[in-house]
Amino acid sequence: MLCPLPDWLLPALVSLMLHVYGINREDVILTLCCLQEIGNVILDWEKTRERIFQIPGVNRTLFLITLEKCFLALRAMDCVDILSQILRMSAVNYLQPDVVGSLPSDLQEDVFRNLSTVFKDLYDRTSANTQKALYGWMKEILQKPYNRSASWVSAENLWILGRYMVHLPLEEILKISLSEIRLFISYDNATKQLDTVYDITPELAQAFLDRINSSGFDVRNTSTVYRLGLLVCFYDDMEQMDAAVARALLHQMIKCNQLKGFQAKVQKLKSQLLNIAVQNQTLNDTLGSLSDAVVGLTSGQLESLSPEAVHNAIATLNQVSGWARSQVMILSSKYLSYGKVLSFYNVSQMGALVTGISTESFYRMNPKELSQVIRGTTSQYSSDLSPAQQQGILRKVITNYIQGAFFREISLSDLWKENGYNSSMMKEKELRSSQALYLYELLSKKSSSVDLLSTGQLLKGVTCQLIENMGTASFLNHFKIFENNLHLLSPYQVNCLAWKFWKVSNASIPPFFFLVLPIEYLEYISGPLCLPFVESLGKTEMDLLSPSFHKKETVLQKVQECLNGSIADEYDVDLLGNLICHLPPAFLHGRMSLKAMATALHQFKLCRQLSHEQKTEIKYKLLELYGSPKNWTAETTLDVGPFIAQLSKGELNVLAEKVYCLGTRAPSSDEIIKLAEANVYWSAQELKCMDAGTFDKNVELLGTVSGFNNSQLMALKEKAKQVWGSLLGWKSYHIVSLGRIALALTENEIEELDLHSIDTISVLSQQAEWTLAQARSILQSFLEDSGQTMSTLKSFDLVGLGAILCALNSTEIMSIRTAEFSAAVARIGLLLCSTPVLRQFKKITESVFGTATSWNGSVLQEIGTIAGGLSEDELKAFDKNLMPYFQPIAIRSIPAEIFQALSSEQIANLGPENAAMVTESQREHLSASQLQSLQLALDGARTNSPEAPTTRGPGWLSCK
Repeated sequence: MLCPLPDWLLPALVSLMLHVYGINREDVILTLCCLQEIGNVILDWEKTRERIFQIPGVNRTLFLITLEKCFLALRAMDCVDILSQILRMSAVNYLQPDVVGSLPSDLQEDVFRNLSTVFKDLYDRTSANTQKALYGWMKEILQKPYNRSASWVSAENLWILGRYMVHLPLEEILKISLSEIRLFISYDNATKQLDTVYDITPELAQAFLDRINSSGFDVRNTSTVYRLGLLVCFYDDMEQMDAAVARALLHQMIKCNQLKGFQAKVQKLKSQLLNIAVQNQTLNDTLGSLSDAVVGLTSGQLESLSPEAVHNAIATLNQVSGWARSQVMILSSKYLSYGKVLSFYNVSQMGALVTGISTESFYRMNPKELSQVIRGTTSQYSSDLSPAQQQGILRKVITNYIQGAFFREISLSDLWKENGYNSSMMKEKELRSSQALYLYELLSKKSSSVDLLSTGQLLKGVTCQLIENMGTASFLNHFKIFENNLHLLSPYQVNCLAWKFWKVSNASIPPFFFLVLPIEYLEYISGPLCLPFVESLGKTEMDLLSPSFHKKETVLQKVQECLNGSIADEYDVDLLGNLICHLPPAFLHGRMSLKAMATALHQFKLCRQLSHEQKTEIKYKLLELYGSPKNWTAETTLDVGPFIAQLSKGELNVLAEKVYCLGTRAPSSDEIIKLAEANVYWSAQELKCMDAGTFDKNVELLGTVSGFNNSQLMALKEKAKQVWGSLLGWKSYHIVSLGRIALALTENEIEELDLHSIDTISVLSQQAEWTLAQARSILQSFLEDSGQTMSTLKSFDLVGLGAILCALNSTEIMSIRTAEFSAAVARIGLLLCSTPVLRQFKKITESVFGTATSWNGSVLQEIGTIAGGLSEDELKAFDKNLMPYFQPIAIRSIPAEIFQALSSEQIANLGPENAAMVTESQREHLSASQLQSLQLALDGARTNSPEAPTTRGPGWLSCK
């Protein structure tokens, strides 16, 4: 019999023996049984456990071994505890249907309940096919006491099933005893149970509603409505419904946005209930009782509301999510027009509606009240404010009071003016690189490096020189801080860290550093170093390190070698981790087994940017794994997820016929909501045929479709003119709601619009496809309608104009006030303007930061693309050590004939990320010597780099 072990010790020991000591799996449990004297062994279990659960494949092995052996060796309840801990500490993607099939089916009742509770808690982390398999396992156990003629679905079993009840077949639901369904609904926590069935289908929900109604509970009774959970999302008994029940349903339906599908059906139901709820009453009277159905109100309906009604309903309106920008603008204006002084209290009552406050209103607000606003509950909406609004706030608030994401909008020149910064203040702030460079240098005079590094964001300001000057002990002691914050570091900084680590301790260098060291260093990865190398890279976001294409290819070739040229099984998938997102299509095609593919699907869905070729190979693997789409189950369709888009038109049609058939008539609201980006497939003629109500209700969604061509945009613009009338009468919220549709406006049409508000311009400027003529029309209309000139514009006007600034001429640019330009320069430095415009911006930048040849790293980081306006002589004059501080987008902005003026030494010091941004046109102008230097920069090489070792590679396998 086993000796008593700590509750987590068994998995730790199993892991240790399997991975570290290589003991055969079948011998593990036997070995454990021999550890009778475990109390005499002293081990640092916390560190051991932490290390063990980081090893790829260990969780999978632990789970399978425990499942196979534990129930034979230990008490069942102890095994459930062990399984629970392993599952909760891992990605759970190894819990596949075939594994579920090996779960024990002869468990005692309390053990089964505990294990099923674990699976209920992990429901969202498992695939749809696994969920179905777990339901099957639970059903097999639950139905044992029942004969075949009676329904096994009792009230208690429904409670045990929990979220798995959505996998009950329709006929099984219809067989549930009325007394059992009545008992289930009468449970106090039935609502809690039904609130979690996020993936229930309309058919199953309707079947449950029918059984509940037949059991004696009147589903029209408001007290019953409150017990139905997410079933209310599919309520369909609308005949002779009174307004009170409609409002009760709407109140409950606020949770329906948590459903995993069928939102078009939900929106349609809300719309029907909304019409009933306001019968015989005005919208003003009922606004506060309509819950989040108010999001379905058109701009016209919102415009008809009285300020008093909005004031009285603000407690409801401020909790609603999903507002369109145009709706927020209308409601904010209504609320504030009800005699409201723009104070901290009034703004704090607005919730998400705060984003509808105009930039000018923020700017006119009392600075003290405004400081409270950005530090109070409203701060959670700061990321939803436009850059213009953020700038309007910043111009009135003392820099030291600004927290979080707001801080990153402060200009470098404004930072220079403030005093009293300390390292502890930085922990609550988000920084741009230019700010971090300045602040790190400033604070290093009075704070220790430990304090500065531990703030996180200040890591962005650590220079290569600082890293190189760190003592060996200090560097190794602080390295974990860098490693845990790779996402904050630039590829250039990571390259500096790699060289430093190689210099002080190449025997223990983290393997992911080989992504940024020169390619020849990969030669030392072989034999026992291979798997640790792949494991380390699998835990790293390769894109963060920005390796060049050639280096990335070489690294991936080494990974393939380490895997013996194939992905054989789920353990290889575990080992690959994030690397699976970067494997070449040919390798996926011929070298990945179907067994591995079943596990890899989950990992592929997490990939941020798969190429078209990779997606195509994944599609073929899925067809090989699951067969033709005509045979796919609902669960398979869910598991395939985004890769459905890779199916051919014929395959999609087969799949669509299993769900619903689309007509060829004009688009309806339901179809527009369902299709989202796929609305691009409506013809221009079909869009023209859309009725006015459908357009008015869905214009904002249609305005987000990125694939509409010019004829489709023209059709939608004409529909807008038809629905809203003359352009002269369009309000700001009309213009804002257009999104990409606005691109179809001609210069003459733009001139007819009322463009006095910078908030309207701020939305228009987000479109990147304006012609120069359109942009000039927007600019001139704004200046005329707002009664301003270029010399009177404030920083928030400049930020709001955004890409429209690229249409300025030299006279207009030189008219901008220096103080306002300096506050907005970081935002202007993100614009991709023409070279003549950048040259003018460069001139005004010199009036802020001094002559170009005096600029330091923080200034170069601050001004971004404006550096593209530098002259040949100015560019040549920069010290080679400043080259990494040009922003990557600035490198692209330098004309090829100017870029070629850089010396070979300057180019060699660009850093990997900047070197990767060099365009083909720029390359064509470079000499052989310059191209060689560019390759050195791409490789992360250094002219003074230490020689690579010739006798041994890194010693990752040594004991720590």
